[in-house]
This record gives sequence, structure tokens and C-alpha cells, in this order.
Amino acid sequence: MDTSEKSRTISHSIPAEFSRTPGPRFQKEGKHSGEEFRETLLGKWFEEARDAGAKLFIDFDGGYGYAPSFLEEAFGGLARKYGSEPVLAILQLKSDEAPYLAERVRKSVAQANA
Repeated sequence: MDTSEKSRTISHSIPAEFSRTPGPRFQKEGKHSGEEFRETLLGKWFEEARDAGAKLFIDFDGGYGYAPSFLEEAFGGLARKYGSEPVLAILQLKSDEAPYLAERVRKSVAQANA
């Protein structure tokens, strides 16, 4: 892998591409769930970045709040499927509006396989 491939980043926005109003943990609990997000978008985004040797940049800004259960199911669920270390190595997270979200997601990912 050359340097240009290592520095490649694939960027996505949860509010712009999924929902400005993220919902509960599971689809059976309501619309725009963490489970739905992981199954319809996040998993595909992760695989695309992994297969390209790229970083996956996720922007949370513009959403109207993220429940801890949404974050854990989406990102912790991703780590349960692909492993915590690979997910942490690829994910880059941004939330200027709620900076604590990035740490909450990293914690969910790190604890997913514990």
C-alpha cells in the first residue's frame, strides 16, 4: 500500500445520509435505530473503507441527539462483527456540537468484545 492509499479518507454524515433524528437501539423499538443504521449504511461504509485501505470519517454534526443505545448498537455492533481493533483503526469521528460523542463511540467499540 502506498502513502496516498494510507492517507485516503472516506467521509460520511449521519444526519445527511441517515437521519437528523437518530432513534433507539433496535428497529423493533422505532424508526432510525442504531441497528438499522449499522445494517443499512455503517457496515457497508466500514467494508468500503477497509477494502480500500482508507479511514472512515463519520460526522455527527447536524443531528438532534444520539442516544447511548443508538451509538452502542451501531458502533459496538460493528465491533462485535469485525473486531474492536480493526474498527478503532479505521474509524475517525467528528462532532463539534457534542465532542463527547467520539469518546462514547470509542468506548462502545473497545468494550464490544470484552
